[in-house]
Amino acid sequence: MVTALDDRIAPPMSPGHQPVLLREVLDLIAPKPAGRYLDCTFGGGGHTRALLDSAPAVNVVALDRDPAAEPRAAHLREEFPGQFALVDRDFGQLASLPLADFDGILFDLGVSSFQLDETERGFSFRHDAPADMRMDPRSGVPASRWLETATEEMLVRAIRTFGEEENWRRVVRAIVAARGTGALARTTSLAAVVAEAIPARDRAMSRIHPATRSFQGIRIAVNDEIGAIERALPAAFERLTAGGVLAVISFHSLEDRPVKKYFRQLCGQPAGADDHTPQDLRTTYAEPLTNKPVTPAEDEISTNPRSRSAKLRAVRKLATPRLPR
Repeated sequence: MVTALDDRIAPPMSPGHQPVLLREVLDLIAPKPAGRYLDCTFGGGGHTRALLDSAPAVNVVALDRDPAAEPRAAHLREEFPGQFALVDRDFGQLASLPLADFDGILFDLGVSSFQLDETERGFSFRHDAPADMRMDPRSGVPASRWLETATEEMLVRAIRTFGEEENWRRVVRAIVAARGTGALARTTSLAAVVAEAIPARDRAMSRIHPATRSFQGIRIAVNDEIGAIERALPAAFERLTAGGVLAVISFHSLEDRPVKKYFRQLCGQPAGADDHTPQDLRTTYAEPLTNKPVTPAEDEISTNPRSRSAKLRAVRKLATPRLPR
């Protein structure tokens, strides 16, 4: 999967959707015969297929909240009868699912290439479409309606926090002013509202479209993406067997930050600069498999430009937690 940052998006690849950091994921998870694995972000099914192909009798359960994933999953069910199942669910609801005992769990965060390439989904402003942006079009509200009704506090969080837009005050004011005009209903007109709010000097100095960051922030808010990550990681770790591997691919610092923090906590390390818990009071539940995030090699970036911002982190669950001394 990839982020919705349009400056990171190459033209659609054909037939086109390559799983990111595939070799590295398989090296870290190291699938074993008859192993049981969970792909929390099925998307195009590339990682799932690789896991199924990696060893005899591998079993994979995959999650995806996008109904468009079902036709892609049908081919895998036919090819791997009894070894693969797709669950129509948001990984943010993993804690409520009766799933357990996995030897490896993978998250490939962000919006999928399929979603980006489907113009009518409204994730990108490169083509005119309804401003929807929902990963599951059956639930929640489209971005256009969310923008019309969100409180100012919600808009600030989307544009400033999730979009990391320096001119967030101007953008928020412009969105509020555009309510009721129809300008928030479609991707190109929404992008124009945002772009016009950015000072000309900043537009001239930026190498990305002025609406890029705001689109990212709106998409993250509409889909509760950060909240889903924060809920899903502990639920996933709980469902690992002893020695099982939890691996996460992120594409942006907003996604990577909660992953890094949680993994450090699992490994008995300070979660951040403000974590002053003495080392001898920390419990260690996992060992790090990646001291630094793994990034794509140049050959992968050259064949799949969408991979260039990917970061992979992984930990292995200890059989017995190391208790404080």
